[in-house]
Amino acid sequence: MKVKIQQRSVYHKFAEIEIDIPNHIDDVEKHILDIEEKWVDELDHKLNCSEFIKGNGVDEYLGMNEKDSEDEYRYQCDKLNTGGHL
Repeated sequence: MKVKIQQRSVYHKFAEIEIDIPNHIDDVEKHILDIEEKWVDELDHKLNCSEFIKGNGVDEYLGMNEKDSEDEYRYQCDKLNTGGHL
Protein backbone atom coordinates (compact mmCIF):
# COMPACT_ATOMS: atom_id res chain seq x y z
CA MET A 1 0.00 0.00 0.00
CA LYS A 2 1.24 3.48 -0.87
CA VAL A 3 0.51 6.61 1.12
CA LYS A 4 1.05 10.10 -0.25
CA ILE A 5 2.47 12.72 2.04
CA GLN A 6 1.86 16.27 0.84
CA GLN A 7 2.74 19.78 1.91
CA ARG A 8 1.73 23.17 0.62
CA SER A 9 3.79 26.14 1.82
CA VAL A 10 2.98 29.75 1.05
CA TYR A 11 5.74 32.30 0.50
CA HIS A 12 5.64 35.92 -0.55
CA LYS A 13 7.92 38.72 -1.63
CA PHE A 14 7.64 42.36 -0.64
CA ALA A 15 9.08 45.48 -2.22
CA GLU A 16 8.73 49.16 -1.46
CA ILE A 17 9.94 52.25 -3.29
CA GLU A 18 9.46 55.97 -2.75
CA ILE A 19 8.46 58.43 -5.45
CA ASP A 20 8.19 62.20 -5.40
CA ILE A 21 4.96 63.89 -6.36
CA PRO A 22 4.27 67.62 -6.52
CA ASN A 23 2.83 69.22 -3.38
CA HIS A 24 -0.16 70.65 -5.27
CA ILE A 25 -1.59 67.19 -6.14
CA ASP A 26 -4.97 66.67 -4.48
CA ASP A 27 -5.81 63.15 -5.68
CA VAL A 28 -2.68 61.18 -4.80
CA GLU A 29 -4.05 57.81 -5.94
CA LYS A 30 -5.07 59.14 -9.38
CA HIS A 31 -1.70 60.83 -9.84
CA ILE A 32 0.20 57.66 -8.93
CA LEU A 33 -1.83 55.66 -11.45
CA ASP A 34 -1.40 58.38 -14.09
CA ILE A 35 2.40 58.16 -13.80
CA GLU A 36 2.61 54.38 -13.44
CA GLU A 37 5.15 54.10 -16.25
CA LYS A 38 7.60 56.15 -14.15
CA TRP A 39 7.69 53.78 -11.16
CA VAL A 40 6.39 50.33 -12.16
CA ASP A 41 9.71 49.03 -13.54
CA GLU A 42 11.64 50.10 -10.45
CA LEU A 43 9.12 48.38 -8.18
CA ASP A 44 9.16 45.24 -10.33
CA HIS A 45 12.96 45.12 -10.26
CA LYS A 46 13.05 45.55 -6.50
CA LEU A 47 10.47 42.78 -6.07
CA ASN A 48 12.49 40.45 -8.30
CA CYS A 49 15.57 41.07 -6.14
CA SER A 50 13.76 40.54 -2.84
CA GLU A 51 13.89 37.31 -0.84
CA PHE A 52 11.03 34.89 -0.37
CA ILE A 53 9.44 35.07 3.10
CA LYS A 54 7.31 32.27 4.51
CA GLY A 55 3.62 33.18 4.90
CA ASN A 56 1.18 35.29 2.90
CA GLY A 57 2.44 38.67 4.17
CA VAL A 58 -1.02 39.97 5.02
CA ASP A 59 -0.31 40.55 8.71
CA GLU A 60 3.23 41.88 8.26
CA TYR A 61 2.59 45.07 6.28
CA LEU A 62 0.37 48.09 6.92
CA GLY A 63 -2.85 47.85 4.92
CA MET A 64 -2.04 44.64 3.10
CA ASN A 65 -5.23 42.67 3.69
CA GLU A 66 -6.30 40.97 0.45
CA LYS A 67 -5.70 37.35 1.44
CA ASP A 68 -7.27 35.97 -1.74
CA SER A 69 -5.32 38.19 -4.17
CA GLU A 70 -2.16 37.03 -5.88
CA ASP A 71 -0.85 40.61 -5.99
CA GLU A 72 -1.63 43.64 -3.89
CA TYR A 73 -0.57 47.23 -4.53
CA ARG A 74 -0.86 50.05 -1.99
CA TYR A 75 0.39 53.56 -1.51
CA GLN A 76 1.05 55.36 1.75
CA CYS A 77 1.62 59.10 2.16
CA ASP A 78 2.47 59.89 5.77
CA LYS A 79 2.66 63.64 5.12
CA LEU A 80 -1.02 63.70 4.11
CA ASN A 81 -1.94 60.84 6.43
CA THR A 82 -3.48 58.94 3.54
CA GLY A 83 -3.03 55.63 1.77
CA GLY A 84 -4.96 52.91 0.07
CA HIS A 85 -5.01 50.22 -2.55
CA LEU A 86 -4.14 50.91 -6.15
